[in-house]
Amino acid sequence: MCKAGFRVLTEAAFFHFNQLMFHSTLKKKLYKQMKLNIIPLAFLALSLGACNNNTKEAAATLPDSTKIVSLNGSVSEVLAGIGLEKNIAGTDITSNYPESMKAKPKVGHNKNINAEGVMALQPDLIIGLKKEVTPVLAAQFKAAGVKLLLVDQDYSVEGTKKLIHLLADSLHAVAKGDSLVQVLEADLAKIPPVAANAKKPKVLFIYARGTGTMMVGGTGTAIDKAIALAGGVNAVSEFADYKPLTAEALVKANPDIILLFDSGLQSLGGAAGLAKVQGVRQTNAGKNNKIISMDGELLSSFGPRLGIAIQELAAKIK
Repeated sequence: MCKAGFRVLTEAAFFHFNQLMFHSTLKKKLYKQMKLNIIPLAFLALSLGACNNNTKEAAATLPDSTKIVSLNGSVSEVLAGIGLEKNIAGTDITSNYPESMKAKPKVGHNKNINAEGVMALQPDLIIGLKKEVTPVLAAQFKAAGVKLLLVDQDYSVEGTKKLIHLLADSLHAVAKGDSLVQVLEADLAKIPPVAANAKKPKVLFIYARGTGTMMVGGTGTAIDKAIALAGGVNAVSEFADYKPLTAEALVKANPDIILLFDSGLQSLGGAAGLAKVQGVRQTNAGKNNKIISMDGELLSSFGPRLGIAIQELAAKIK
């Protein structure tokens, strides 16, 4: 018996019983008998109706033979989290969690997907983010007769929950989606609260691929939002998205902490290599050797592991 059915049938049964007793001249004589008979009958009839929707939902499941191509790392993590990793026939190159996802065939970067590579995997369903799949690419998939599911992603706690629920609901895995959100909420609850009057550290994010490719993260990015959730403040607020790093801008921002992806810091030769970049030594971060790094996919994905990511970042920017 489902909880919703029990709640509805109980309320309805007692209402019907009271109404009948009110209008009956046999109230005293029939009270005991009606109390025993009406409630069980109403209980049975109403429970079947109230549970009908849940029965239909349980019956609608994704066929085991369904082949999915995921075009985004966050999407892939959610699919794995709701038990559909076995259905994933291929992914973009940012889909590397869980570890077993690395063995899946890759179809390119999420912002530069090759349609032919995707179609070669003969998928039944392609899932990606609206902001990453171009209209031209979407048209190619639809012209080939393949189902396409595109979802929004907002860099926030509520946006992450919405992403999980939307994918789980669309793929008939509602209960598993609810469970995944509960795990996320438990992880987020472990993040130490920041006092209202506490001074927030200024954090500058640098995206690096060697000294030849260094970009500074402005407002509105996934990292910008992660820094705020961890109790810090972006050292750059003059522009949105990313811009090339300059010594002048670095000194002006004067961050307390410089944050990079693990791979980015390694590409510069570690903290010692970053210290050689013009302008770094003139910042508070450079003077105090406050250089930190994190796994890029964990920090920027805003997927099921968001709580774990923010816990780690919060601990590092203290």
